[in-house]
Amino acid sequence: MALRLHNTLSQQVEEFTPARDNTVRMYTCGPTVYDFAHIGNFRTFTFVDILRKALRANGFKLDHVMNITDVDDKIIRNAAAQNKSLGEYTAIYTQAFLEDCANLRLERPERLVPATEHIDDMAAAIASLTSTSHTYTSEGSVYFKIATFPGYGKLSHNDFSGNLAGARVDLDEYEKTDARDFALWKAPKEGETFWETPIGPGRPGWHIECSVMAIKYLGETLDIHAGGIDLVFPHHENEIAQSESLTGKPFSRFWLHAEFLMVEGQKMSKSLGNYFTLRDIVAKGYHPETIRYLLASVPYRKSLNFTFDGLKSAATAIDRLRNFKLRLETDRYPEGLNEQLDVRATLALTSFHDSLNDDLNTAEALAAVFEYVRDANSAMDAGEFRAANVRGALQVISTFDSIFDVLRPTAQDGQLADAQVDALIEERTAAKKSKNFARADQIRQELLDQGIILEDTKAGVRWKRK
Repeated sequence: MALRLHNTLSQQVEEFTPARDNTVRMYTCGPTVYDFAHIGNFRTFTFVDILRKALRANGFKLDHVMNITDVDDKIIRNAAAQNKSLGEYTAIYTQAFLEDCANLRLERPERLVPATEHIDDMAAAIASLTSTSHTYTSEGSVYFKIATFPGYGKLSHNDFSGNLAGARVDLDEYEKTDARDFALWKAPKEGETFWETPIGPGRPGWHIECSVMAIKYLGETLDIHAGGIDLVFPHHENEIAQSESLTGKPFSRFWLHAEFLMVEGQKMSKSLGNYFTLRDIVAKGYHPETIRYLLASVPYRKSLNFTFDGLKSAATAIDRLRNFKLRLETDRYPEGLNEQLDVRATLALTSFHDSLNDDLNTAEALAAVFEYVRDANSAMDAGEFRAANVRGALQVISTFDSIFDVLRPTAQDGQLADAQVDALIEERTAAKKSKNFARADQIRQELLDQGIILEDTKAGVRWKRK
């Protein structure tokens, strides 16, 4: 099955191929680095990571740009409150975001672009919009006149035709039903960071940042623009208006949006005490790969209810797959091939790929893998699994993990290396042979204290990390 993706612009699931060169020119909205990113943010970033891997699995190359919003209302306010420069303040949270992404095994985009490194480009774009009568100036700030863009509302599918009277808004975020002229350039307030440019002193509005950086690096028409569902209006709607007014061309062929994340059935909120950063969850003892699995397990266009029971179930699911892989790598099987099981592995791979290509249906993709693992385990238990079936089974597991990337345990501080574990297991085996059972039990307990679980089987000792 060819890759098909739901396009917010058309409200249809459409077959996707890049416009040219077999290279996907993709822009995704990155973090606003005013605080640590929360798990709702990472639901979207994990969706983007799955998208990247699915695109590559279909043979496409990637040219992916993600912005770092390092200047906006919140950042300026928080930096001033902490007596820090904008750069000092945002450096802390930019680095934290990159560390969190690495812990969640999120691939780096081909380009990470901070907004503050592109101020001159933004000023030039605003000057161009002014020259074509898409803007007006008020008290030193420059606003985009949405009445000059007849297609306004085509992404959010709202009819704003009776609400384009020219009311303006300085805030970067506002109500979904509120169509207003928005700030492209903000005149400096007393004590605020600002830049001197040909269009005057000030700083960019949030929306112009993404348009300018996307066009600069990817050209006038993107293949994919993606982000969270909360960005459809006003952010992405405004991006389309200003970008297409600049170029006269469609800004992006496909628009993809991940749905909201709930926590224990409620909207995440600090006042409800259910607001969690990735670091908060890890501090509770949950491994990053478990969090990644849960975030990826629900298809991106469905709301995800993040629960701690769900995290425990995710850990159990990962353990099941790790145990199956360990069984494949360490057990001995009779020679030959169980042809029915070999066909079963091929069907599982086909179903996995087809599910991902059906608008990234990760739930169906997981079901295909777990149904196969269940059948293979049953065959092993019944003595029907053969040595030549190992290759197909490992291919199923490897293909799964090339997308989900959860089977490799996260190394913990002070954790024993694999070679150290193997050496202790050899010592334990020797102790048992010499009937020094006290030492053998002591080694088992030492390993358990380090999070290493031993399993004595007919084929030998198997071990795994908790």
